[in-house]
Formats: sequence, structure tokens, C-alpha cells
Amino acid sequence: MLTTTLLSAEDFAAIWLTIKLATTVTVLLLLVGTPIAWWLTHTNSRLKAFVNALVTLPLVLPPTVIGFYLLITMGPDGFIGQFTQMLGLGILPFTFWGLVIASMIYSLPFVVQPIQNAMQAVGKRPLEVAATLRAGPIEQFFTVVLPLAKPGFISAAVLGFAHTVGEFGVVLMIGGNIPDETKVISVQIYDHVEALQYSQAHTLSLTMVLFSFAVLLLLHSVQRRSSSSLFSAKGQSSNG
Repeated sequence: MLTTTLLSAEDFAAIWLTIKLATTVTVLLLLVGTPIAWWLTHTNSRLKAFVNALVTLPLVLPPTVIGFYLLITMGPDGFIGQFTQMLGLGILPFTFWGLVIASMIYSLPFVVQPIQNAMQAVGKRPLEVAATLRAGPIEQFFTVVLPLAKPGFISAAVLGFAHTVGEFGVVLMIGGNIPDETKVISVQIYDHVEALQYSQAHTLSLTMVLFSFAVLLLLHSVQRRSSSSLFSAKGQSSNG
């Protein structure tokens, strides 16, 4: 029978590194994913289908495939690796920032799609109303789109953070198993199981289960509030 034990110093180090990684990735993905989602929502370019497929590709590819090709491209002979070496940064595999880049690619669709769906749900009518009030594109985004699509941004942040926390294949391929540098929670659990330390693995795994359950509860709450607030906002714009 499995019994829980207190977390060790290595476990706490893995938890802290995972939180640091997930927070960094989430912030960067919101900055990168927002313009991508905006472009996908409003463009009529022939490249839309290609970019959309490229963004969602991590959903269907095995994590080890993504990790393998990132390992090649960021290695000494890859074009990213040669570029970072030219800048004097060395190579990115088996470093924290290598994990950040790999995690951003792997979690990209989990951030872009909720934002894109929220922007599509806003529709054109509120933007047209704002345009009649002489609001420019930037002002329309910050005063109309951002408030109305706020639940989508919250969902994107929660999903991006949670998905990064739960990564295993990509981080193991790119980061390996370096304490305080690349050893995140999922790798720490794997190490516990490999060493037959089932009670320690149970403690960390139970922590992940509770975290995932809390994330799902938060998402359901955000989605419920999103539906009601968006319906109310559209009704007000129609009346206006």
C-alpha cells in the first residue's frame, strides 16, 4: 500500500523549477500568442491555413518527436545552435532557457487557440461601434477586444501554465536530468519510480492530481462567466 511522505529538498527544488519554468513560458507565450491569434482571427491571407496548422502541430506530434528535432536544431550543428554560439551564448540543450524555448513550442496551441476563440466570439460589431467613435486599431484592441476577450486570455494563461507543468517527453529530451537546472516535477517523479521510491512518487503525483483538478475547476468557472459576460456585452453593443 502506498503511503505519502514529506517532500524532500530535491522535490521542493523540482517544484520551484517547474513553477519558474511554467511562469516564464506562460508570460512569453501570451506576448507571442496574442498577435498570432489576432492575425489568425482577422486575416484573409492564403497562409492562414498553413500558419494555423503549424500552430496546432504540437497537439498531434509525439513530444519526443518535437524534442528530438529541437535537440538537433539547437545543438552544435543546428542552425539555432550555430546562431546562439555566434552570439556567445553557447548551445541551449540541457539549459533552463532551452527548456523555455521547447516548452513554448510545445504549449503554443494551448495559448493561441483560447485567445483566438475569444477574439472570434467578440465579432466585428463592437469594433465597428468603436470605429464610429474614432478609436484606432490599437485603442480598439485595448478598450474593446481585451476586456471582452479577457476570459479567453485567462483560460490561455491557465492552460499554458498547466500544460507546461505537466510536460515530460519534451523536457526530458531537451533538458535531461540536471538538478536545479532542468529537473522538473515530471522528471523527478520518473526518477522516484525508477529508483523504486514509490511513496515519494506517490506524494508528488498526488500533488499533480490535485493541481490538475484545481485547474479544471478554474477553467469551468472562467468559461461559465465568459459565456454570460460576452452575451451581455453583445446585447449592449446591439442596443447601442
